[in-house]
Amino acid sequence: MAYTSQTSHRAALLVASVAVLGLLAACGEGSGVRSGPQQVTDTTAPATGGVPTAADTAADGTTAQSPTPTPADEPSSLPASDDAASTGATPAAGGTRCHTSELSASVGRNNPGAGQENFPVVLTNESARTCTVRGYPGAAFVNASGGRLGPDPTRSSGTPTTVTLKPGRSAWAGLTFSNPEISGARTATPAALLITPPDERDQLKVAWTAGAVPVSGTASAVLLTVLAPGSGA
Repeated sequence: MAYTSQTSHRAALLVASVAVLGLLAACGEGSGVRSGPQQVTDTTAPATGGVPTAADTAADGTTAQSPTPTPADEPSSLPASDDAASTGATPAAGGTRCHTSELSASVGRNNPGAGQENFPVVLTNESARTCTVRGYPGAAFVNASGGRLGPDPTRSSGTPTTVTLKPGRSAWAGLTFSNPEISGARTATPAALLITPPDERDQLKVAWTAGAVPVSGTASAVLLTVLAPGSGA
C-alpha cells in the first residue's frame, strides 16, 4: 500500500511538470521573441545617386529616370557678336552715291582733234556732303519740245572706277562724235542735252550751244566715256 501511494504521488508531480512546461512554451511563442537572427530592411538611409528611393520606383517595379535637360533648357554660350559672325552677316553699308538732286551738270568747251568733236560732260557736287559717282552717265539730245534727236549716245570701252566728290568737286565723261561735215552724217541741232547721273533716274538738263550733231547715217554714233575726276578742261 505504501508503494502504491508513493508511485501515485510521483505520477502526479510528473503530470504537473509537463503542464508547466507546456504553459511556458505557449507564452514564449506569443511574446514575439525568436531564437534565430533576423534581417532588418533599413528604410531610413539617405538616397544616393546609385540607390533609388521609394519615390523613384514606378508602380510596375521599374526605376524612374530623372529627365535629361534638353538644349532649350540650357543657356546659349555663344555671344551675340559670334552669332552674327557665324552666319557671315555683314553690317549694311550706308549709301554714299551722289543723287541727281545733289549735282549740277554742264558741258565744257570742245576739244576737237582728227575729225572728232570732244566735249566734257561735267557733274559737280553741289551738296554739303561727300558723295561718289561710278561708271557712265546717261545722255540724250532733245529739241525744244523735248523730243529725242537721234539714238542715245553709247558707251565706249573703259573700266569704271569710283570717283569721290567732296562738296564743290567734279567728275567728267567725254562726249565724242565724228564731225558731220567730214563724215557726211545727217544732222540736227539740239536745244539741250539731258544728262542722267550713274544709277539715278532723274535727269539734269543742259542747254546745247555747240551746233549740229549727227543723228543718223554713216558715222553718226555718239560715244560716252566713263567718269573720271576733274572737269576735263
